[in-house]
Parts: sequence; C-alpha cells; structure tokens
Amino acid sequence: MPAALNRNSSIRSESPVLLALAAFIAIFVLIPVAALIYLAVTGQSDEWPHLLRYVIPRAVWTTIGLLAGVTVIAGSMGILSAWLVVSHDFPGRRTLAWALVLPFAVPTYLAAYAYGEFLDYTGPVQTGIRTLFGFQSGAEYWFPEVRTLPGAVLVLSCVLYPYVYLTTRALFLMQGRSASDVARTLGASRLSVFLRVQLPMARPALAIGITLALMESLNDIGAVEYLGVNTLTFAIYDTWLNRGDLSGAVQIACVMLFLALAAVFVERWGRRRQRFNINRTTGAVYDAPPVPLKGLMQWCATALCAMPIVLGFGIPAYVLGGYAVKRLDQLLDARIYSALFDSLLVASATAVCTVLLAFVLAYAARVSRQPIVSLTGKIASFGYAIPGTVLALGVLIPLAALDNSINAVTRDYFGFSVGLILTGSGLAIVYACSIRFLTMAEGSVESGFQKLSPHLDMAARTLGRNAGQTLRSVLLPMMKPAVVTAALLVFVDTLKELSATLLLRPFNFNTLATLVYEDASRARVEEASVGALIIIIAGIVPVIFVSRSMIDNGNKFRPYVQR
Repeated sequence: MPAALNRNSSIRSESPVLLALAAFIAIFVLIPVAALIYLAVTGQSDEWPHLLRYVIPRAVWTTIGLLAGVTVIAGSMGILSAWLVVSHDFPGRRTLAWALVLPFAVPTYLAAYAYGEFLDYTGPVQTGIRTLFGFQSGAEYWFPEVRTLPGAVLVLSCVLYPYVYLTTRALFLMQGRSASDVARTLGASRLSVFLRVQLPMARPALAIGITLALMESLNDIGAVEYLGVNTLTFAIYDTWLNRGDLSGAVQIACVMLFLALAAVFVERWGRRRQRFNINRTTGAVYDAPPVPLKGLMQWCATALCAMPIVLGFGIPAYVLGGYAVKRLDQLLDARIYSALFDSLLVASATAVCTVLLAFVLAYAARVSRQPIVSLTGKIASFGYAIPGTVLALGVLIPLAALDNSINAVTRDYFGFSVGLILTGSGLAIVYACSIRFLTMAEGSVESGFQKLSPHLDMAARTLGRNAGQTLRSVLLPMMKPAVVTAALLVFVDTLKELSATLLLRPFNFNTLATLVYEDASRARVEEASVGALIIIIAGIVPVIFVSRSMIDNGNKFRPYVQR
C-alpha cells in the first residue's frame, strides 16, 4: 500500500458526534428540496393550464437561450484572457492578471442597471453618436436595444466570466509548458497548440467555471426583470407574488431545478470516460517563463485582456459612481443606514453559520472514512446548484409550518402568541444563503486542510494530544487564513444576494440589495446609486485579496480553484 495511504489512515477517527453533525448538515440541506417536491406533488394550481400554455414554454426557451449565450460569451472571455496571461508576456500582464477578477465585485443586477443607463437614449454612448454625426433624434439612426435577450447575455457574461477565468487559469498553470513544447516541436502553431492541446486538457476546469456561471445566471432575477427577459426565475417570482399562486410557483421551481441538475449531469456524463492528468512533473516546468509577444500582437493581447475589465467593472463603476457623486445627500438618508445594518447583520450571521458547517464537513472528510461523510459532502455541493428563487420557496415552506406550530403551542399552553419567529426575522434569509454558499465555504476550508500534512496530526498525537486537543491547538491556528477567506467570500456573496433575500425578507426589512432593487425597479437608478456603490466597494476588498493571492514572487503564480 502506498505510504500516503498509510499516513492518512493513521489520523482516522470515527467520532459519533462528528458523524451526527455530518448527518445533520445533510438534513439541513435536503429539507428545502424535500419541501419543494412535496408541495409540487400535492399542491393544486388553477393557473397551471395557463402557465403550461403561455408562460412555461416561452420561459424555458428564453432561459435556454440565455444560458447558451452566457456559455459562449463568458466562456470565450474567460478562456482567452486566462490563456493570454498564463502563456504570454505583454505590457500590463501582471496588473491585468489580478484585475480580471474585479467584475466579481459587481452583482448582475447592478451591471444591468448601469448598462441600461449607459446605453440609453440619454446615455453617453447615444449622446456621443448624435453629437458626432449631427442626428437630431433616435429615429434617424439605429442603435441596438440592451433590454433584450442578447443584451441580457452580454451583461451577465461581462460580470460572470471570472468564474471561467479563475478555474481555467489555475489549470493552465498546472499544465506547465511541457505538453505545448512537445506540440511545438512537432510543427504545431501556437493557435493549434491552444485549440488542440491546452484547451482539451483544461476541459474539467472549463466545465466547472461555466457551470458556476450558468448557476449564477439561473439565480439572477434583478437583471432579467430590468432587461425585460422572462426567464424561469422571473416566472417563479411573477407566479408567486403577482398571481398569488404558490403551488404553481413551486411546480415551476421544480422544473427549473430539474433543468439545472440535468445540465450538470449531462456535462459529467459527456466526459465520464475521459481522464486528465494535471500534475506538474518538475519545478522547471512550473517556472517556465511565458512567451513574450512583440509588435502589434502585444498590444492586441493587452487590449483583449483589458476589455473584459472595462465591460464588467469599468462601465458599472463609472455609471453608478457618477450618479453617487451627484447624490451624496443620500448619505444622510436613514434608509441607507438601516439597510446597511440589516445587510451586515444577515451577511455576518450567514458567514459564521456557513463557515462552521463547512469546517465540520472538511474536518470530517479529513479524519473519517464513513460513507455518510462522503455522501454529506456531495449533498452540500448540491446547494449551489439550486437557484436562490427556488431555494427561497423551499425554505419558506418548512419554516412557515414550524412558525405556525410554535405559535400554536405558546397560544394553547401559555396564553400568548409569539408571532413569526423564523419567517418574521432574518433567520430565513440566513438559512437559505447558508445552504446556497456552503459549497463555496467548504471548498475553501477543504483546500486549507489539504495543505496541512497528516504528519502534523501524527506528531501531536504522539506527544499525548487527543483529537480534540490537536484540532484546537494545532490545526485551528494554521487554518485561520482559509477560514477567513471562506468567511469573506460568503459575506460578500450574501451582501450581494437578491433573489432569496427579496422573497424571504420580512416586512419593513431591507438589505442594500433589496433597497437598490426597489429604487431601480421604479426607474430611479440615480436614487439607488449610493447603495449600489456601497455594495461594489464592499465586494472589491475580498475580490482583490483573493485575486492577488494567486500571484507570488515575480512571475510565479499560485493556482487557485474555486469549487
């Protein structure tokens, strides 16, 4: 048996408490899904014939078109920029390498609001066209409309391509230069090497990045509503709140959940027999310098890498920042501070809860070989595939039932009513976001554990420490960077989350995301600019922290893969 397996088996321990916690996390994730399926099967909807005839077919085709467009455009932007910064040297490469992640700080709905204003008739683009060519009205020239399906594809792709960029860039770095050098010696051109060698080898990372981008596209509700694109997500929202048909909304949600899981299954089934080896052979392969570009090619590479940053971060920051400067009086508005407090409260509670659950999962996978631990990890990763709108419905049903039960007990036995403890507070939002972002936190914490050798556990145990003491005095201090990274990522994503928050928030409870949504949905984007800019600024810090962590000394990069 390999020595590594012997070392790992020496730190195994089957703690009943750890196994019980792992089982609890699995139930924690599965309860909303079970509630959705139950209500979809038992519920009766009078609107279903209308939905089946007029709403669902159109929403399905629109959703498929949106996902196909995001796959092509976001995939192309992420792959091309990752290949350029890894394999070639050109002016501004080091700065662009981390700046390409900046669109992560911009939520999709804020990008949609910014593009709507930027490309509007009164925006700077059309105003410049009329000034330049002397047009007097919009009837004298043609300009593409952003509030269409192609416009939604462009907006979502510009802010979601970093998922593809991060994952494929990490795998390009792991590939080194050996395979491409061999292909070059056999007469292949650089483009041929990229298309026939590097790109096929990067397919696993490409699949992960595109899947994450598609899940975020399915989750979006603010951007598609503002841009007038009726996807399945908007159909759920419209059926539940505008038509008052909860059963119909749940049934549409199940259709959407099935499509999301089917897409993931088809992709994995398509590469079931393929094997990929991404291990580096020597340090020389890892340290091989990128190929310098010269002449016009180097400036073309700089422009190609700078364009996604401008489209995904520059334009939203320019539009919203310009409006915010004009509306600094809103800094005295009590609504802003109330929404900021609610946002910080929900995001902090979600980060703490999610990181605790993720730490239990990652530590259980390190020390236990029980099948339930492996199964729990797979179930936890299932949460990110559930769009926020679908998840909100699944969370609301069991929590509302539990609220009613608690209220009935206190009223019957103690003579008073406690009200809606769970759904009437922010706990429902924390629950939904914890499920949705558990995969992200678990991946970060697990990556931190993988960097700690099993020898640390073995050494502590030989010095008389038990498993609990080893965890507290040895592993926890060394896991601090991974835990902080996981907490930051969950905090920022919760701060930006709109779909689940919009559907689960109690009365008189606004986060920054819902406050911005309310103003923008009433065509008052300028009024929403200050809150929107606060969200972007809050997201920039961890995004820069994560992106700069990929860069070590000089031109050596540290791979980072978000699971």
